[in-house]
Amino acid sequence: MARRTKTAAVAALTVVALVVAVAFVVVGRDPDGEPRATASPTADGPVSREATATVTTATIRSASPATVYRGGLYVEPWGAAASAAEELAEDGTGEQRAAAQAIAQESVAIWLSSFYDDDELLALIDRNVVASRKAGTTPVFVTYDIPHRDCGGKSAGGTDDAEEYLRRNQLVADALQGQRATVLVEPDSLGQLATCPEQTRGRTATLSAAVTQFYRAGIPAYLDGGNSSWIDGDVMTKRLRASGIDKARGFFTNVANYQTEADERAYAEELAESLGDDVHYVVDIGRNGTGWRGTWCNGRGAGLGRTPRVAEDGQRIDAFLWVKTPGASDGRCTGGPRAGAWFADYAVDLVENRREQ
Repeated sequence: MARRTKTAAVAALTVVALVVAVAFVVVGRDPDGEPRATASPTADGPVSREATATVTTATIRSASPATVYRGGLYVEPWGAAASAAEELAEDGTGEQRAAAQAIAQESVAIWLSSFYDDDELLALIDRNVVASRKAGTTPVFVTYDIPHRDCGGKSAGGTDDAEEYLRRNQLVADALQGQRATVLVEPDSLGQLATCPEQTRGRTATLSAAVTQFYRAGIPAYLDGGNSSWIDGDVMTKRLRASGIDKARGFFTNVANYQTEADERAYAEELAESLGDDVHYVVDIGRNGTGWRGTWCNGRGAGLGRTPRVAEDGQRIDAFLWVKTPGASDGRCTGGPRAGAWFADYAVDLVENRREQ
């Protein structure tokens, strides 16, 4: 149950400082490696750095969800599903293309990792900041670069050490400062602390420093909260406190997993109650429409969760997100292609089994 879905693939990128000649898209996590990047239409000239932030350091905790996610969630127009839909127009079935198009219409988080060099990382961020500003919506980014990522498992990687990690993290914080955005910090990073204790020694201090970088930049950040079937709430509460939750907006749960909204809300409320009244959270509902499928890897019978949305019921929940890209394969399991490749038939199943809106 502790395993997570991860997606990836690789492609070349061309970058010219802050003049974005080519845009990029990140496709979730991959059991075997890094995110995938693909080319997209060119941008309209130089990147403007006008401030659009709706939150400041002073209001990271107190701002309402509607303020943090003003305008609603950003939909990346050249994401993985959109690319798949174009390809399937030539070599897929009508049903496969329709499924990809349905997923492409929704907001999916944008993943950042050391797969990109510094210039590529900045170009990726700037491209999406510009597009989201034009749309009047709020993008969600995910950092996935922690040293000893995945404890050397199928999604092993990350920076070489904490110093390099924090240098890279500062690039992200600086690029987003003054902009409307939120960041999910390192999925699995706290859930796996006991999986490889020798490798993760000092990780909570590193995460605390990273969250402080976002805090100083006025960017609402969320830490890894695992999910309702993984880590005991008391244990996760201690890990979150040690990782700088006091400087974060809150935490996230269920990334790349299948747990139901009801189970995640109950678990997250338990954590938030222990952490303080002003702590918020978000939940990944990308493929939890039919609940846990008995495996983390391309679980058959899974369905899309409800449409990603900003919460309107107040209290602690900020948003229901699609963090892991629905339709991207977890790896060569249950008939899937390599990790990160578009799994057209699985995408069809996800759409057919989608939870009613």
